Amino acid sequence: MKIHKEGRKIILIEIAMLTLIWYFFPELNILLVILILFTMLTIYFFRVPNRELNIKDNNIYAPCDGKIVVIEKTIENEYYKDKRIQISIFMSPLNIHNNLYPISGEIAYTKYHPGSFLFAWNPKASTKNERSTIVINNKKISILIRQIAGALARRIITYPKKNDQINAGNELGFIKFGSRVDLFLPETIKINVKLNDKVIGGKTIIGIY
Repeated sequence: MKIHKEGRKIILIEIAMLTLIWYFFPELNILLVILILFTMLTIYFFRVPNRELNIKDNNIYAPCDGKIVVIEKTIENEYYKDKRIQISIFMSPLNIHNNLYPISGEIAYTKYHPGSFLFAWNPKASTKNERSTIVINNKKISILIRQIAGALARRIITYPKKNDQINAGNELGFIKFGSRVDLFLPETIKINVKLNDKVIGGKTIIGIY
């Protein structure tokens, strides 16, 4: 296991505060205990487990850890402007929060959208909340990934730029403190998950093309 780079600065600040309070105000036992617990929770949140990924062509992998909360046909209005299969994965604050590429290919589109902070399971969150949209194309398929902030997650980090060549299972970005990731897939995809399934980023096969 390692600590994600997006959390290292926060954890260092917490450790520095803890050290200063312990050195100058050792009598503040309750505060010290609270800070120790908070630091432990932060380390737990930003953990990244070591996983061996067995990536194969024609598979669409889960972009994150979490629970399937939506599987439905819908109109994707931002990029494709046609009917797609939407699969939404909700990440609780206890899940691993780095996001991975579901397929290999080329980044065709990225766009950040400021917005509200509705609860991530709210259906309107996909179009109303702060979010980042990424489209990946390869020779066989085009898919859209949408990172969505939740009521607690108020910072989305997206690494790819347009025309980047990327590989399935590599890191796409990070969403802090609970959130959701939507996938918009072609209707021809064979879906391999069902509602309420728990998925593991880079390992669970969402669909086959």
